[in-house]
Amino acid sequence: MPEPAAAYGRLQDWRALVTGAGSQGDGVGTGRAISVLFAREGARLALLDRDVERAAATQAMIAERGGEARVFPADLTQPTEAAAAVAQALAWLGGLDVLVNNLGLGSGGARLEEMADAAWAQGLDLNLNSAVFVTRAAIAALLAGQGKAVVNIASVAGLRAHGVGAYGPAKAALIQFTRELAVMYGPQGLRANAIAPGHILTPLVERFAGPAARETRRRIAPLEIEGDAWDVAQAALFLAGPEARFITGACLPVDGGVTAIAPLAAYERLAGESATR
Repeated sequence: MPEPAAAYGRLQDWRALVTGAGSQGDGVGTGRAISVLFAREGARLALLDRDVERAAATQAMIAERGGEARVFPADLTQPTEAAAAVAQALAWLGGLDVLVNNLGLGSGGARLEEMADAAWAQGLDLNLNSAVFVTRAAIAALLAGQGKAVVNIASVAGLRAHGVGAYGPAKAALIQFTRELAVMYGPQGLRANAIAPGHILTPLVERFAGPAARETRRRIAPLEIEGDAWDVAQAALFLAGPEARFITGACLPVDGGVTAIAPLAAYERLAGESATR
């Protein structure tokens, strides 16, 4: 979908922190799309990313649209760096209303007997531990804010097995971490929800998925269209905003229906046969 043109001020004067806010290349990944869309809706953004140039490109995109953001570089897989970056971001923002844990990478995809210890650790660090470290550092400010919302970007790999080693288990744990947050802090007004993107076209995907792979990803889903980062961003905006005030502990697939389709029906789609019964 194209970048949303309309804005309604749903996050006006809210303060948001987005991790993994940069994007590889010149395209728009989920962290960049979420940051831009939140800024268009009136939020001030703290952008956390290890790659300063990528995050700065997101900051520039926000500025071009009249928004305000600042980059706070850090390796969020390191608890001390994560805590320091969050503290700096909170000092600049003056508080916090929304946290989006978007940082993640398809790491640790080897078979178990082939997986190095470092690959397993990296998969957990990038896709789970970084969210835990950032949330822990930000929770007091969130509970004092007006939005009191956490949105964790998981994956359909956390809902369905793909045989990829560390990535799926880490994303599944992130979804459960989201539920634990919802129960732990719900009495204090905090809402925590997850999004499970599936078969989304991002700059990172373009690096390893050729035309044939993209066509397979498109055809296997019931909607038979290719999602992009703006689809994820729209879901994040809804879950973060006041319209979702009675939603917590949920995991929303943004996947064109790929987690809803039965295996035989998906096979028939790819084989060009009728998927109806």
